[in-house]
Amino acid sequence: MTAHGFLLFDTAIGRCGIAWGARGVALLQLPEGREEGTRARLLERMPGALEAPPPPDVQRAIDGIAALLRGEASDLSGVPLDLERVPPFHRRVYEVARTIPPGATLTYGDIAARLGSVGAARAVGQALGRNPFAILVPCHRVLAAGGKVGGFSADGGVTTKLRLLEIERARPAGAPQADGAAAGAPQAGGGDAGGAYGFDPAAAVERLRASDAALGRLIDRVGPFGMRLDRTSSLFLALAESIVYQQLTGKAAATIFARVRALFPPAHEGFTPEQLLRASDEELRAAGLSRAKLLALRDLARRTKDGELPTLAEVHGMDDEAIVERLTQVRGVGRWTAEMLLMFRLGRPDVLPVDDYGIRKGFAFAFKQRDLPGRKDLERRGARWRPYRTVASWYLWRAAELARED
Repeated sequence: MTAHGFLLFDTAIGRCGIAWGARGVALLQLPEGREEGTRARLLERMPGALEAPPPPDVQRAIDGIAALLRGEASDLSGVPLDLERVPPFHRRVYEVARTIPPGATLTYGDIAARLGSVGAARAVGQALGRNPFAILVPCHRVLAAGGKVGGFSADGGVTTKLRLLEIERARPAGAPQADGAAAGAPQAGGGDAGGAYGFDPAAAVERLRASDAALGRLIDRVGPFGMRLDRTSSLFLALAESIVYQQLTGKAAATIFARVRALFPPAHEGFTPEQLLRASDEELRAAGLSRAKLLALRDLARRTKDGELPTLAEVHGMDDEAIVERLTQVRGVGRWTAEMLLMFRLGRPDVLPVDDYGIRKGFAFAFKQRDLPGRKDLERRGARWRPYRTVASWYLWRAAELARED
């Protein structure tokens, strides 16, 4: 039996695993809930593999995978794969799947037709369900008929599949670019999963160091600024997701939001206010929404449809307080929710969520205070951090994590 090596490596979606042999990559393991789970699952699928430094071609694959998951252009179609244990039909399916570029999708039926096996869509789905080369053989870009998401065997299921499609901003095959944009061009107002801020992070960090020595010491301890922006195709979708996520763990909220999206094919493109308003209460409650969140989503949809809320393009011409004022008119959207959108969706540089517990906890830790600071204390100290209070906030959240570790 060929000896295999393996390695765990960091990506924007979590810690992945990769195993390789003499012929190439033998397995790509997407993150499980925890690193120990990822390692155990990889070794379960690749018994006897030994942890080792990757050879150059595997390191290039790792770099390409990490770049793709940051939202960057990355062609992985040439990465060599070890297909020794892959059945012939599965190999043919994987060859076709590897021709689907980031940002595009095919259906199981499309692949069957390209193989000359019309009617074999189910067999194609089964082959992709056993795909050991996730990302490298991009089975997440293959959907069910009618724009439905279809299954996904990795941890997180459909939620993970939707997340990968969102990173790549995937569209059904043949769909036009939004607003006539050229292929591969960044979409206006969508943020950037790769972290394209509307300011220079390095300059912001240096400004904070110069303005506050105590914060500078925290920056030295934490390391480089690494806040990730999440792209969105509309303000409506971003707020809908925020409402669903309120007061839930990330995993539970992601599952519910994926179920809501699955009600409106093609799910990976998101849903519209009109679609949400047409859905019955029974359908939405069955997806896992509480009564309060259902009412909040309907209010958001109605206000968006009636033009009471700004579009994503209009938001970019508004100042922060004006955005907060408009968004908090929506049922269930408070100042904190609006501030999170300003920071993580729009990349605004000067937001300080003074009511956030993590910010207050991190402040107390970083500035060696026994009690949590009040709003006025944070605002007073935060005046030093203008116009980069978003960056300072990110470091305070990291300080809260350090406080839990100490």
